[in-house]
Amino acid sequence: MIDELYDTLYQELTGWCTAMAGSRAQAEDLVQEAFLRAMLNTGLLQELDAGKRRAWMYRTVKNLYIDRKRREAFETMVEQMPEEGIEDAEYAQVDDAQLLAVLTPEERMLFTLRYLEGYNSAELGKIFGLPSGTVRSRLSDARSRLRQSLEETGGQGKRRDGKKRDRRNRT
Repeated sequence: MIDELYDTLYQELTGWCTAMAGSRAQAEDLVQEAFLRAMLNTGLLQELDAGKRRAWMYRTVKNLYIDRKRREAFETMVEQMPEEGIEDAEYAQVDDAQLLAVLTPEERMLFTLRYLEGYNSAELGKIFGLPSGTVRSRLSDARSRLRQSLEETGGQGKRRDGKKRDRRNRT
């Protein structure tokens, strides 16, 4: 069963993951890890029909990607404490990452793929197995959560030139 799953999904998952991760090598690592997890969960997968197995594999790859990004972000922040003279652009990236941290992993993934990677709601629906209306609803919830977080913090952040900026009026 795992061999059949591999033959059916390996190329598809690798292509999807390459688009998500931006690196073919990282995508292949994630897909291989997902198949290792599939081997460890053979009993569970045998109980599922083909469509649910496919969804399980996509969800596993997505979760592995999210876990890796979290780990990388944590390691980066721990290893690279701000030094004197650090560029303002790096501060802005940390600021943006902290803002996105208020979202759930699924909201963060949808938000990032939609607004930073350029996917539309129909494409995201196909990727996550959701109706495009549900994707739009979840994106709306994510935007509301971000807006609320900004209002709670006064909407203030640092501009790249070091001055204060009001993110609510950001263009």
